[in-house]
Amino acid sequence: MQYDILIIGGGIVGLATALRLKQQSPGLKIVLLEKENSLARHQTGNNSGVIHSGIYYKPGSLKATNCIRGYHDLLRFCDQNGVPYDLCGKVIVATSTAELPALENIYTRGIGNGLDKIRKISQGELREYEPHVAGISGIHVPYTGIIDYTEVSLTYARLIQEADGEIRLGERVLGIRPGSKGAEVVTGHQTFTTQLVINCAGLFSDRIAALTQPGLDIRIIPFRGEYYELKPEKEYLVKGLIYPVPDPNFPFLGVHFTRMIKGGVEAGPNAVFAFKREGYQKTDFDWTDFSDSLAWPGFRKVALRYWSTGLGEYYRSFSKAAFTKALQKLIPEVREEDLKPGSAGVRAQACDRTGGLVDDFLIFEDQHIINVCNAPSPAATSSLSIGRTVSEMALKRFASDVPAAF
Repeated sequence: MQYDILIIGGGIVGLATALRLKQQSPGLKIVLLEKENSLARHQTGNNSGVIHSGIYYKPGSLKATNCIRGYHDLLRFCDQNGVPYDLCGKVIVATSTAELPALENIYTRGIGNGLDKIRKISQGELREYEPHVAGISGIHVPYTGIIDYTEVSLTYARLIQEADGEIRLGERVLGIRPGSKGAEVVTGHQTFTTQLVINCAGLFSDRIAALTQPGLDIRIIPFRGEYYELKPEKEYLVKGLIYPVPDPNFPFLGVHFTRMIKGGVEAGPNAVFAFKREGYQKTDFDWTDFSDSLAWPGFRKVALRYWSTGLGEYYRSFSKAAFTKALQKLIPEVREEDLKPGSAGVRAQACDRTGGLVDDFLIFEDQHIINVCNAPSPAATSSLSIGRTVSEMALKRFASDVPAAF
């Protein structure tokens, strides 16, 4: 079981990294390990399926550069491989004058990121795009679309295997130790030898990183996002995607309305602390995950700083009326009886020791491992670009005749 590169994690980022490596250097022997018995089971398979434009992110940040580049890579990939998507566009809606400065900042960032087709729109123009929305001003973002990221991931996987890359399911990594030719990765079934490990383990990326860096200064804090769906007879209320102006101090976009590529309209999500890293139900609890978060000094500082916001999110989690009220800020016609329970996802949010919620992608490396330790939204949109970034870091360690660019 000897490989040049071993990738941990069968979500969209791990798969995109493996694909980029095989495209760049077909002769490398690569294996991807996934602990589940199928791919894209967690963050990838439980998100809202939005193709993000990059409008929110600070120009020059990893999120901005990878989202913009990844957006174009993704559309080109889907066109070449027959993966359906729909660039339906979205509106970002200010519902009060207090939100106008933040809306202007979003517009400025979008222009700074090269999104020259975005447009400030008046209240009247807003109603032309979304007749049922309530707002005093907005931004129209024609770049935004919808897609099924599980289908994208499975297409990545097919191409990896066609290029003689290996994907092994049901392989939970238990340890990483130095080996005579790099590192040895121990799973519940066997031991793999590899020159380089790439950690794309998502919700468990910090624990994988800590296997080789025990004093790691970040911790993954899981936040569950819960959705409702509009009943079919009320789907006419939403034409495309409708987003609020997000709270600039909180790394989530707020409850919004999203058309789905396979039909239907999602409403949400909220953002509540999850008592289990893969806890998709309100009752899910894991003592190790819970105590791990609680013991982290950064999380305790986050909890103190955002306790009021957090209580509001929990209230909406347990009160359909409160959730509906939040949605009514955007579409006043929505009623409780118009909503039915939807799905939920868990976001892996990195938190540093000082209580900072890491706002950018976080990728770092040491002798035998590259760690992707913060890749929340827009990581799915950015996946091919993140994969390219990580593969370039990896290939510097191998033959000097490897081409420098794709």
